[in-house]
Amino acid sequence: METFTHKVPWRRWVAGAAVALLAAVGGFTASAAPSYAQDGRYEAEQPPAACDGTVDTNHSGYSGTGFCNTPNTLGAAVAFTFNAPQAGTATIEIGYANGGSDTRPADVQVNGSTVRSAVGFANTGAWNAWSANTVTVPVNAGANTVRVVATTASGLVNVDYLDVSTGGGPAEGSRRMEDLDRGVVAVRNGSNVLVSWRLLGLDPTGIGFNVYRSTGGGTEVKLNASPLTGGTNYLDRAANLSQSNQYRVAPVVGGVEQQRSPGFTLTANHADEPAVRIPLRNGGPINFTWVGDLDGDGDYDYVVDRQTSPQKIEAYADDGTFLWEVNMGPNSTDQNNIEGGSATIDVGHNDGVTVYDFDGDGRSEVAVRIANGVTFGNGVRFNHANNTEQFIAILDGRTGALRDSAKVPTDYLADGPMYARFAACHLDGEKASLVAFMKNRIGNGGFNLMITAWDFDGTNVDMQWKWLRGNGNHPDGHNSRCIDVDGNGTDEFAEIGFVLNGDGTLKYSLGSQGIIHGDRFHIADMDPSRPGLEGYGVQQDNPSGLREYYYDAATGRMIWKHTLSGTADVGRGMAGDIDPRHPGMEVWSFDGLYNAPTNRLTEPDTSLRPYPQMGLWWDGDITMELFNSGKIEKWDPSNPTPTNSAPRLEQTTGYGGVLGPRSQPTLLADVFGDWREEVVLPNSSYNQLIIFTTDRPSDIRLYTLAHNPGYRNDMTVKGYMQSHHVDYFLGAGMSTPPRPDITY
Repeated sequence: METFTHKVPWRRWVAGAAVALLAAVGGFTASAAPSYAQDGRYEAEQPPAACDGTVDTNHSGYSGTGFCNTPNTLGAAVAFTFNAPQAGTATIEIGYANGGSDTRPADVQVNGSTVRSAVGFANTGAWNAWSANTVTVPVNAGANTVRVVATTASGLVNVDYLDVSTGGGPAEGSRRMEDLDRGVVAVRNGSNVLVSWRLLGLDPTGIGFNVYRSTGGGTEVKLNASPLTGGTNYLDRAANLSQSNQYRVAPVVGGVEQQRSPGFTLTANHADEPAVRIPLRNGGPINFTWVGDLDGDGDYDYVVDRQTSPQKIEAYADDGTFLWEVNMGPNSTDQNNIEGGSATIDVGHNDGVTVYDFDGDGRSEVAVRIANGVTFGNGVRFNHANNTEQFIAILDGRTGALRDSAKVPTDYLADGPMYARFAACHLDGEKASLVAFMKNRIGNGGFNLMITAWDFDGTNVDMQWKWLRGNGNHPDGHNSRCIDVDGNGTDEFAEIGFVLNGDGTLKYSLGSQGIIHGDRFHIADMDPSRPGLEGYGVQQDNPSGLREYYYDAATGRMIWKHTLSGTADVGRGMAGDIDPRHPGMEVWSFDGLYNAPTNRLTEPDTSLRPYPQMGLWWDGDITMELFNSGKIEKWDPSNPTPTNSAPRLEQTTGYGGVLGPRSQPTLLADVFGDWREEVVLPNSSYNQLIIFTTDRPSDIRLYTLAHNPGYRNDMTVKGYMQSHHVDYFLGAGMSTPPRPDITY
């Protein structure tokens, strides 16, 4: 069994050390590209920048539409003009690439005066490998011009952009996210061990890492000769696997090693498997797993359901230590997937449970839709005279005790209790709210639909707004998404056929464009060549013959539709970049594999396509892999195969994993390690969670997907489980993603 060592709140310390280092070395370090509400990014290829050379696009990965390529001469320069609200200092970040063999120095001038001399722009390894230097400079109130001027005949590096913050250091956003630790994990691959850890969302770009191993409880040994600045993983080829091996990593900022992370121990003679096993108590079948930092130590803990009668919810620490149980009581024994009990959870496309830090105290709460007869983790029973009335409850993640509850609106109470799907959404762009999608059946016919948003301030849970569909033409489906569809910094709540604004008003509906109910939809940056996000959905028995459609997620404007004769229940649909020969993402159901931006088949034979179940990142390249009926697969566009015949990378059932309803995992998400994703399955005895994590090295460096706002929101959503998507394009030919506009 794996073990974890605990824990000190060290992540803020690393950030503080980076700021102190800025001061100690005259304000110079490497840093990620921040997003600023007040200042912002100035692209080198367009005004108000001025490039003493050409604007080129021949090296991929740049920000914006190009970069500045100056002549290889002394004095070559690029200039940027920006406004500062007051006199003082500004932190400027210069994005660049240097594929040459030497460091190229440059002076940084502000308003005609040199304020930093001979700043070194180090080799980045290739002209399409982009990095950044950060410099603190004096500024005047009002307009300021910064010039970066070559001081040798080699000229400048290729300059991509200038980021400006007048706050004196890398700015954080206002969206509250989890203060995660490095999430170190280690798994065997034959005689080797892959060690993997998180790059955090606010880590500086220039951060490096040292990896340490302690064998058999002995002295720690550093494994790498110099700080690792590529992918956040390391292949240990020299471990003595007959003894236990504990691994820790230490960030290196500006050449100075910071505090080492908590450790992960691979036990002696450990099984050769790409998995971490978390022990559970004996119990009934598990449909869903949620993760959240229940105790505030920086690691994800686990919450699972038990499909017993009555149903139960259990919580476990990250090492499998049992924390608490909630008994959902007699109103959870009717588990009909359409019209069940008032406390029934996790049947059909419903959940009624999620986990997130709703009050921003650094510890996750558990949100549950409850009714009379529920017994909480501290043994207290919830009593209410009416068995049909329901409540939104917020539980303490450490104990399972009730923090507060509020009654669900009774607009549709006459038609019985309402099933629910929950999501965490940052509706105001800062604090997480709980959004509850709730339905019940009207007799034997249609369905009532009510969506509500709830705030928990640490003491009270209160409803923020309520939206009723009534007789409106607003189609829903079997899962929900919460993401900032229009880029204004606040989240919207999205269904397959409509989107609500963060204040609960209708943003748009696709019903008027012929969209009806469907089983699957996705929202992501599917086309990096056009601004914003796109949506893709499939249809169930649309009388027009419509099978699938692709639209602008910000406005609902339809981009293309695929219609065939007759009707069909298109029960699956997927979106992801699986063919690097074509720009952007592919989308597919059962009528062929299409490149979404071009609306063209990537394979002319429509019988040759992967099964549209779920996607994940696993093997270490930048394109998406597939999770299909327990198999991790890789689509090979040069050797296309029929559905269910794609090349197989792993078979999770071969390690004892058990699939849930619709052949889905209990969770598929970036739980620990680097940016790649984990597949969480129970074993057949339901006394273990088997967390499948990659055993393959990768040189790709991305911050943890759990610090991407759109992705983390989606980790809280169940329903008919879908793949999660980040809010930038992740695939072949991608640009470096922007620093997330978050704080933790």
